[in-house]
Amino acid sequence: MHLDTAQFTAIGTRETNEDALAWAYEDELACFVLADGTGGHAGGELAAQVAIDAIMEKFVQDASFSARALRSYLEWAIVKVAESKRISGAQKLMSTTIATVLIDQSNRSALWAHMGDTRIYQFRQGRIKAVSKDHSQAQRLVDAGCADYAYIRRHPQRNMLFAAIGAEGESSPEVTAEAIELRDGDAFLMCTDGFWEWVHEHEMEFCLATAGSSEAWLSKMNAIAEKNISTSKAINRDNFSAFAICVHEDAVKN
Repeated sequence: MHLDTAQFTAIGTRETNEDALAWAYEDELACFVLADGTGGHAGGELAAQVAIDAIMEKFVQDASFSARALRSYLEWAIVKVAESKRISGAQKLMSTTIATVLIDQSNRSALWAHMGDTRIYQFRQGRIKAVSKDHSQAQRLVDAGCADYAYIRRHPQRNMLFAAIGAEGESSPEVTAEAIELRDGDAFLMCTDGFWEWVHEHEMEFCLATAGSSEAWLSKMNAIAEKNISTSKAINRDNFSAFAICVHEDAVKN
């Protein structure tokens, strides 16, 4: 199995970039991590980076493909962010979303885990097959039938999270219960809210269908995001970051 991957992170119109991302390969295992920090005064930036570094550290030390292993990576990030908060009293409010995809290339399987509203989309045959569920007040309202999912991007309570690394009343990471069997042509999109709020699901699918690589897929989606922003009333753009992961049965030949 070959993974065609691409990624980017951008500051938008903010003063600092509180998004962070990283990836690592250990033999036939691949781990991709994306975080979106909050807290102000560089706290979000620190929380995101600490969480990313912790997951990468744990993965490299003990690379294993299982829901238990993936959960342990996120739990280690929770520990490390808590330590940073104790050391730096000024950053006591810092927290971060997290999204992680773990892929076993030899067994053609994937697992994912997340906290917050940084999303993971799984695509099959060019269409969205599954999406991680936001840990947000807006998502709770959608689940209760009090709001339309299509409106979640503009809901006034969209940014109110009930699960994040470093947040008070912290919930446990949500981990897929069973491994996902991967097929040729499958794809994953991991993205922070600064990205997905400006690219709708049908646009993600359209861009995937018309792109020849993960790099082109990301480029097309970002162009749509820029267009959507330009035609809206928004004057600011949040940090925006994404991973594109396309699965191919055989290595791409030049």
